[in-house]
Order: sequence, then C-alpha cells, then structure tokens
Amino acid sequence: MIEECLTVEFRVRNDDCPLAEATESTGVQIDARPPQRRSDGYDLLQFSAPTSDRLTRLLDDDDRISHLHVSRTDGRSRYRCLSKHPCVIRRLIDGGLIVETLQYRDGAATIFGAVVGRDVLKGVMEAAGETVGVRLERVSPLEAETTESPARRWELTPAQEECLRAALEAGYFRIPREASSEDVAAALGISKSAFLERLRRAEATLFEQMFS
Repeated sequence: MIEECLTVEFRVRNDDCPLAEATESTGVQIDARPPQRRSDGYDLLQFSAPTSDRLTRLLDDDDRISHLHVSRTDGRSRYRCLSKHPCVIRRLIDGGLIVETLQYRDGAATIFGAVVGRDVLKGVMEAAGETVGVRLERVSPLEAETTESPARRWELTPAQEECLRAALEAGYFRIPREASSEDVAAALGISKSAFLERLRRAEATLFEQMFS
C-alpha cells in the first residue's frame, strides 16, 4: 500500500533543451506533455504554443529535432516531433518523477508532478543533484482530489472549452437534443457558423488525442 504521495515543482535552467532554447529566442511559452521514450532511442515530443512562425522556423531548423508536424487551431499551434537530445527532464522521469504539467518559458522549464513516497523523492533529488540548473521549488502532500482545467488537459483553446461547456449545459449533446446550434450560439453571443466551427475544432482536437 502506498503510504504517501507528494506533489513537487522543479525549476530547470541552463539546460540545452531545444524547446527551452526556442522560448528564450522567441519569448513564446510552450506547454508540453512529458516526453515519450521510443524503442529507437528518440523521444516523442508533443506540445502547443501561441502560433508563431518564428518558433516554427527555429524548431524546423534545429538539427536535434526531426519529423516536425504542426497544426493550427484558433491562434494556437500544436506540434509533434522526434528528438534524440537527452534533456534533463528525462533523467527526472527515470528517477521516478510523474510529470503532470511541463512549461517552457524564457529559456527555463517549470515541471509540476508527483512522486510516490519519500524514497522515490530521494531518487529524483539524486538525479536532479547530478544536473546543473535543477532546483526543487516546492514539495507538499498530495491533496485527496485535485482539479485541472479541461482546456489545459486536452489542449483546447479557452473559446473551445467555453463552446463545449455551453453546449453540454444546454443539452445540445443529449438524445433527443434539447437545444439547437442556434440556441447555443445565441447563449454564447456568436453566430451559428462560429459555434459549429469551434465545436468541430474542439472535437477534432479531443479525438486526435484520444485515438493517436
């Protein structure tokens, strides 16, 4: 039985991570998922950021990154690529860190996550201690229940989250349908076409993450 689970926050500076360097050069904040290690040694990186042609060019020109794919929705770009560069976060994950959120900004990374027990925290700290620029900012017992914004979890834009919430609350998804697209659009103060476009984009984003 697990006796204790702790939430932790790490701050990483001076790591030559491609994403961190890109934020320092462009001033754009990147919201990323934890890297996924592949059998060929590459890490699959999935992240999003406000649409920036400069950021896309920097990443596309970076020799450490390959197979860069970009899709744009409502002012944000979603990226997927492969990287063989060993970033610091990989060492922390290997040490036992469960990453919840990962943000890059101004050349640094902020990592929020959890560890299962003090012994695992000790292992993560040992991994961090061997790495220049890693600092434990906060540690606390995990609350019984935590909440996370659906927009953050599923990489939806605020407008898309608002659209889905309004449709759900109005009964748009019920069978039989209790509200029309015109009804939901009117409640949001937008046109029917704008509502349907946001709805389709939100559904596409959700389904892509569920089935990819």
